Amino acid sequence: MEDAQRGAQEHPDSVPELGEDAMASVGPPSSPPAMTEEERQELQEELAKVEDEILTLSQVLAAKEKQLAEIKRKLGITPLNELKQNITKTWQEVTTSTAYRRTSDTLSQAGLKATAAFSNMGSAISRKFEDVRNAPSFKTFEGRVETLKTKMSPSTSTSDPADQDGGLPPTAEPLGPQPLDSPTDDSPMH
Repeated sequence: MEDAQRGAQEHPDSVPELGEDAMASVGPPSSPPAMTEEERQELQEELAKVEDEILTLSQVLAAKEKQLAEIKRKLGITPLNELKQNITKTWQEVTTSTAYRRTSDTLSQAGLKATAAFSNMGSAISRKFEDVRNAPSFKTFEGRVETLKTKMSPSTSTSDPADQDGGLPPTAEPLGPQPLDSPTDDSPMH
């Protein structure tokens, strides 16, 4: 029994892979099995017949490829046109696939959710700015800025300029009438 296992290991019956030379895969030539001259002659004839069929098929294939190229040339089909058609067909197959549709739907929903989130965030920020603007501390700050602006703008007041700095409470309006060419609350200061 060990002799049978050793014999199987030395001469495994393996099938060569597609495109692999059968003779190279077997290894060094072993002595052919004992066969009669008649069997050998039959195998030689079969070998010649198969080789002839392969040669014929190769010639037919070459002729068909030449015919195909001639038909495509007459139709104006170029390799570039074929490539474009293949890409278009592939793209259509991709866009109609379930995975593509699911991904597209998911991304679309994510975009809508992101848009809604940014919109909500913008509204919240606007409300917060409005709350800050209406807060008493901001009103006090705004009043002080307005007072400073009033003090900085030239006025035709008859009162003493020293009195403006020291004694009077700050007001939003200038004390006297303003000339037409001076900046007002509506025009920007330079």
